[in-house]
Amino acid sequence: MTETRTALIEIEDLTVKYPGRRAPALERLQLELRAGETVLLLGPSGSGKSTLALTLNGLIPHSVGKVQSGRVRVAGLDTRQTTVATLAQRVGLLFQDPEAQFVMFTVEDEIAFGLENLCFSPEEMERRISESLRLVGLTELRYRRVEQLSGGEKQRVALAALLALEPEILVFDEPTANLDPQGTQEVFALLRRCKEAGRYTIVLIEHRLDELMDLVERMVVLGKRGEVVADGEPRELLRSQLGTLEELGVWVPQVARLAHALQQQGWSLEPFPLTLAEAEAVLKKRLPGPSHQVQSVASLQETERQPDPPSGGPEHPQREPAIEVRSLSYQSGGRQVLRDIRLAIPRGAFLALVGSNGAGKTTLAQHLVGILQPPRDCIRLLGRDITTIPARELTRHVGYVFQNPEHQFITEAVEDEVAYGLRVMGLPAPEVEARTRPLLERFGLLPLARANPFTLSHGEKRRLSVATMLAMGQEILILDEPTFGQDEYNATALLELLWQLHSEGRTVVVITHDMSLVATYAQYVAVMKNGRLLFYGTPAALFAREELVAEARLALPPLAQLARRLGWSDLLTLEELRERCLQDGAEAALKPLAGSEGAASAGEGRACK
Repeated sequence: MTETRTALIEIEDLTVKYPGRRAPALERLQLELRAGETVLLLGPSGSGKSTLALTLNGLIPHSVGKVQSGRVRVAGLDTRQTTVATLAQRVGLLFQDPEAQFVMFTVEDEIAFGLENLCFSPEEMERRISESLRLVGLTELRYRRVEQLSGGEKQRVALAALLALEPEILVFDEPTANLDPQGTQEVFALLRRCKEAGRYTIVLIEHRLDELMDLVERMVVLGKRGEVVADGEPRELLRSQLGTLEELGVWVPQVARLAHALQQQGWSLEPFPLTLAEAEAVLKKRLPGPSHQVQSVASLQETERQPDPPSGGPEHPQREPAIEVRSLSYQSGGRQVLRDIRLAIPRGAFLALVGSNGAGKTTLAQHLVGILQPPRDCIRLLGRDITTIPARELTRHVGYVFQNPEHQFITEAVEDEVAYGLRVMGLPAPEVEARTRPLLERFGLLPLARANPFTLSHGEKRRLSVATMLAMGQEILILDEPTFGQDEYNATALLELLWQLHSEGRTVVVITHDMSLVATYAQYVAVMKNGRLLFYGTPAALFAREELVAEARLALPPLAQLARRLGWSDLLTLEELRERCLQDGAEAALKPLAGSEGAASAGEGRACK
C-alpha cells in the first residue's frame, strides 16, 4: 500500500518578476511538495531556483521581487498574507551567499540572533547553539569574528544558525558551494541525519550530486523560463530523460552520465545506477576482475614528477616563470595565513590551486594581483618585482575574478560592467563595442545587457565577472571558484574557453574545490594546507597519493573513485572510464568463445553455452 503524504507546500500558477527585469523569473509555476519529502530542484542558471526558494519563506514578495499572479501556501499559510517572522519558524533557508544573511559580528551571536528574537530561554539557547556548532564542526570557532572566517566556514555558520531554529522545512540553496570536498561530505552527512530524523521536508538546490542521490526521493527540473519541465522519481527521470536534461545544461550525477554513455554502446545496466555503490555493483557484473589494471599507484608515483614544494614546481628552464613566489609569509589578525610559500608557475600553464577552507588560497591569489602588498622581491610577475609595477599597468597584465562576483561590480548595467575597464584604458567607442558584444553573446548575457548586475542570478553574476576580466585581454588570468553557481552547460563552456586561452599561451590559475575540474583540465595542481604549500605536481601524481589527498581535505573525483573500486587506479575522467569499460567488457565477452574454440580443436566436443 502506497503511503499518502499531505501537501505541505502548494504553489499555484505562480509568476514572479524583479524590478528592472523584462522577463519574469518564474512563469505560471505549478508545484506541490508533500510533507517529509526530500526533493532535488534542478534547472539551468537563471531558471528561478533561488527565486522559488525565496517564495517559500516570504522574502518574495515581502522584501524582494513581486508576485504578479498565483500564490504560495506553506503549511496552510498564504505567504502573501503571512509575515516573514512567522514563516521563518516554518521554513529555514540557507542562502547561496552566506554573507547575505549575517547580521552579527561573532559566530555565537550570529547563531543566537534568531533564537533571541523568538524568546528562547538562555538554557535552551545554549543547548541549541552548542548542538548546531557540533553538527557543522565549528565548535572551536564559537567566539571567532565572522569576518575572519573563510568562505566555507561562513557557510557552515549560516547552516548552524538555520539548524538552531529547528524548522519543519529546510531549503538548502547550494549548501556546499564554498566547501572543500571533505566539508561537502560532512554537510551531506548532516543532511542525511536530518532526513533520518524524519522531522523535515527538505528542498535541495545542489550540483554535487553523486554523493547525495541516495537521499533524494523526487527530482523537479525547471526550464529556462522558470516552468516545471520534469518531475518524478530520480532513477526513472535520469534513465529516460538524461538527454533532455543535458540539453537544458543542468547537472546530473556523473555515474548516471557514464551509464547513459555505456547504454548508447548497447550495454544494459540494471538497475540504472545513481550512486557510486550502485555503479560499482552493476559494472562488476559486466567486467572481469582487477587484473586488467594497466598502471598501478606505485608505478604512477615512480613515473609522475612530484616536486618538493619548497623547490618551486615543474621545471621550464627555457622560459622565465609567469609568476614566481619566493618565501612569502603573511599574517592577519594575529594569525599566520601564509607560511614560506615558494612557487613557480610556468608561462602558459593551466594550474589548479586547491586545499581546504581557510588554507590560504585566496590570500595567496590576492598577493599575486596586488590586492595585498607582498614584501619587496617576494613575488615576481613576468620577471619583474610586483611591488614596482604601477596598479594600472598591473591590471593590463593580470586579470582576477573574485570569489564573490558582487565584490567587483561598479556600474548599473551589465554591458557597462564589461566595457568599464576598456573605457578606463581610453579605447575608442567602436573598439569597446567590438570587444564587449561578443563576450556578452558568448556568456549568454546579451538579453541582460541593460539589467543591473545586482539583479542577476548567482550564475549570471559569475559569468559577468569572468566576461569583465576577459575583456581586458590579460596574459595571466586568476579565477577564484569560476564555476561556482554555474549550470553544467555554462561551467563547461567557461572551462573550455579557459583551456583555449591556455592553448594560445595564456597562463591560467584557477582556485577550486571541484576535483573533476582538476582531473579534466588542470596541467598542474598546487595543494595548500594551513598556509603552507603541501604539494605541487600533476593531477595524476596527486590523486595517486591517497594519504596526501585526505590530509589536505580533498577527495578523488567521483568517477576516479569508481575506477579505484573497479581496480583501475590510473583513470580519472568519464571518457577514460567509458573506454576502459568497453575494452574490458569486450574482452570478457570474447573469453568464453575463445575457450570453446580451443576445446573444440582439442577434440573434447564441449558445447558453447
